[in-house]
This record gives sequence, structure tokens and C-alpha cells, in this order.
Amino acid sequence: MNVGVLGTGHYLPKKIVTNKDLEKVVDTNDEWIRTRTGIEERRIADDDVNTSDMAYNAAKNALEEADVKAEEIDLILVATVTPDTPFPSVSCMLQDKLGASNAAAMDISAACTGFMYGMITAKQFIETKAYKKVLVIGSEKLSKITNWEDRGTCVLLGDGAGAAVLGEVSEGRGILSFELGANGAGGKELYQNEDNHLVMNGREVYKFAVRQMPESTVNVVEKIGLSKEDVDYLVPHQANIRIMDAARERLGISEDKMAKTIKKYGNNSAASIPMALSESVKDGKIKDDDLIVLVGFGGGLTWGAVAMRWGR
Repeated sequence: MNVGVLGTGHYLPKKIVTNKDLEKVVDTNDEWIRTRTGIEERRIADDDVNTSDMAYNAAKNALEEADVKAEEIDLILVATVTPDTPFPSVSCMLQDKLGASNAAAMDISAACTGFMYGMITAKQFIETKAYKKVLVIGSEKLSKITNWEDRGTCVLLGDGAGAAVLGEVSEGRGILSFELGANGAGGKELYQNEDNHLVMNGREVYKFAVRQMPESTVNVVEKIGLSKEDVDYLVPHQANIRIMDAARERLGISEDKMAKTIKKYGNNSAASIPMALSESVKDGKIKDDDLIVLVGFGGGLTWGAVAMRWGR
């Protein structure tokens, strides 16, 4: 059984908040943000738009691209740390919105690594033939846990959603290897505080990320008997352009082989990788039989990577 992606989709709120806009609300400036993060603008959802609403729009787009009906979905997995409510889960809300009445549903909390955890969970269900088609979504409304007085974090974050339909694909394609990991002792470096705001020790997270992203990428590629030179396209978590470039340079990958949505969308936590994947597919940057690697890290601390041969 070869398990891969049948279709992708993403959704972005319409409201654009530029660095110039942030200059008006916090002590920062456009040049500082661009040079240190690579971000020029981000999308922010309106007050009446929830995580489940964004997940719904991304899921609809993925189902359409996959040519799969909602009632054909056996399981819905939503990766998020910003659910509409603690319960019911976003995945249950999404099941209802989509009319996916045959699907089981659960949320996954692994922060920015959530989409990878979701993909590998889906892979297990499909390989064991328990389910045929699984919908995996990363959706985040980070604006609702952002401290807009903390210039170290508020400039980084944006809202959005990305989705993928997973199912059986042809021989030689699909997910070839993966790595998932966690270090709970590092949880104090990136967490949500008692005021429900995101708090980050930027220095420690940076050191962790620039080490873990290239290491995980090499690990999943070597597991299939290949090397980093064989990677056709890298889809990293869009956390910070300096982290992304440091990982890319350690891997010896050229800029045109790496997905970069951070300039327009910022850091979208669990939505970051599926949004970048979906946009790269639609822009023709990922082609059939390309070897691609998805890799990320997040609060927990967590990390994960997936090596795939693209195509159905």
C-alpha cells in the first residue's frame, strides 16, 4: 500500500496587516521586521471568522482538487493549537460543515509540527486498510493568542489554513519515510501563558530549529537510501527566513528549491506547511515524481519530517 496526497488546498483571510500597520501599534519598524524575519505582511482573520471556518474553506479546495466527495472521507484530522472552543473539536465542527457524515474526527495538538503528525497518523490508518481516504488540515487563528504589545512575537504570526486529502497512490509514489519527535523538557521555550498569549524564547527556539530541521531532513532521506542532493523540493515550516535559510544552506539546497510563503503570510503554526505545499503545487513548483521533504518544528517541543515521491 502506497499512501500519498490526492489533492491540496489552502485558505487565507482577506485582511492584510503590513509591517507599516504594526509600526502604529508596537515599537518596531518595517526594516527591523524584514531583515530579522523575512516577513512583510500577514493575514489576520476577522473576529467572526474562526479556525473551523478557515479549515472548511481549505478542505473544500483540497477535496475538489482530489476529486473526492465529502462523504467518501473516512477520517478528519485537524492540527491546531487555536481551536474555536476546547470542545467540540474543530474536526467535529468541520465534519458537520462539510457533510462528511461517514468520517471519524479528532484534533491533533503538536503546534507547528501538527500537520506532519496528522499525515503520519493518516498513513497508518490507510496502510492498515482501516480507512481509504483521510482529510488532514492545519488551521490556525494565531491572532487570538497574540500579545500585540510583545514586539518579539506579534510581528511573526498570521492566520490561515491548509489541507490535504490522503489515500492510496501508485507504486513508488507517496510517503516514503518519516520522522516524528518531541522533547517535553523544552516546552518552557514556547508556550501559551495564563493570559492565553503565545510566549517564546526566540534565542533557544532558533538554536533548536537550525539544528533540527536539516538533521530531520537528512534522516528521512537517508532512510530511503538517498542523500540530500536527491531532494527536488523542500517545504519547511515558515517560521523565520533566517531559520529557513540556515537549514537550506546546511542542506546545500538552492533557493528555488525551497517553498517560501513567509514574506506574504508570516508564521501560521500548523497551517504553515500545508499552505506552502498547496501554493507550491498550484504554482507548478512541485511536479510528478519529484522527491519532496516537508519538515518542521514547534512548541512541545516537537519536530517532524516527511519524505515523499510526489504524484498519484
